[in-house]
Amino acid sequence: MKNLFSYEGKRCLFVGCATGMGAAAAKAVQLLGGEAHGVDYREPDYKLASFTSCDLRDESQVDSMLGSLEAPFHAVFYCAGLPPTYSALDNVKVNISALRKVAEGVHPLVPRGGAMAFIASMGGMQFMDNLDVLNDFLSTDGSFAAAEAWCEAHADNVNEGYGFSKQAAILYTINRALAVVGDGVRVNCISPGSTDTPMMPEFEKFAPPEMIKAFYGPLDRAAQPEEMGWPLVFLNSDAATFITGLNLIIDGGFAAGMATGLIDLNEILSGLAEAT
Repeated sequence: MKNLFSYEGKRCLFVGCATGMGAAAAKAVQLLGGEAHGVDYREPDYKLASFTSCDLRDESQVDSMLGSLEAPFHAVFYCAGLPPTYSALDNVKVNISALRKVAEGVHPLVPRGGAMAFIASMGGMQFMDNLDVLNDFLSTDGSFAAAEAWCEAHADNVNEGYGFSKQAAILYTINRALAVVGDGVRVNCISPGSTDTPMMPEFEKFAPPEMIKAFYGPLDRAAQPEEMGWPLVFLNSDAATFITGLNLIIDGGFAAGMATGLIDLNEILSGLAEAT
C-alpha cells in the first residue's frame, strides 16, 4: 500500500517559513521526504532547498518573488500573518492581499493533483455574518492599491484589520477552492486557536493574557506550532485528496463547546469584564 502521507518527490513552497507554524510545517514536510522552498522577510535558522527574502507588505517584492519561482510546486503553504498590533492596512496586506496574490500567482506552477493550504484564524470565524461585505472586498482586482482604496472607503468594516483580514482569508479559501476545482488543485485553510509561537507576545499586547487563556477551550492550554503544522501538511498531502474548501478549526475544542452550548461566550466575557 502506498504511503499517502509521504511527500517524496514533491516540491513545496512555504510563504512564512522562518518561525512558528510555517517553520513547523516545513520541517514536517522535509521529515516526510519533501523538498521545502521558503519565503520570508527574515531567514530561518534551519536548512531549506532554497530561500527568498520578501516583505509581503510590499507588492513589488511579492511580484518579484513570484516571478523568480520555477515549476512545479506540488504543495503551497501560505503561513505568513501579522497580529493586530500592526496597522489595519498592514494586516490586510499580509493576511489576505499577499495571500491572494501568492495563491493566484503560483497557481500556474501547480500541477493537477496539487494543493494549497493557508493559515487563517479563529479570529475570523464570524465571516458568515459578513458575507456581503467580504465578497465586495474580494471582488476587487487583487492589487494592493485596490484593496487599500476599498479599506479606506470601508474603514468601519475593516476596523483594526486583523479580524476582517482573517474573515476574508477564510472566505477567499472557500471561493478559490470552488474556482480552481476543475484544474485539479485543492485549496483549504486552518483556523488556529491560541498557539505558542514567537507572535504570541504581540497578541498579549493587544489582549491581556487572561483574555487569551479564557479562549483556550477544553484542552485548557495553548497549542504548540507543530500542532498546527502537521494538520496543514495533512491537508496538502495525498491522504486528503477528497478535501477542498475546508476551514479546519484547530482550537482545543472551543468552537465545539460553543456550538453545543457547553461553553457560554457571554459568561466568559462577563467574567473578564468583572476581572478588569
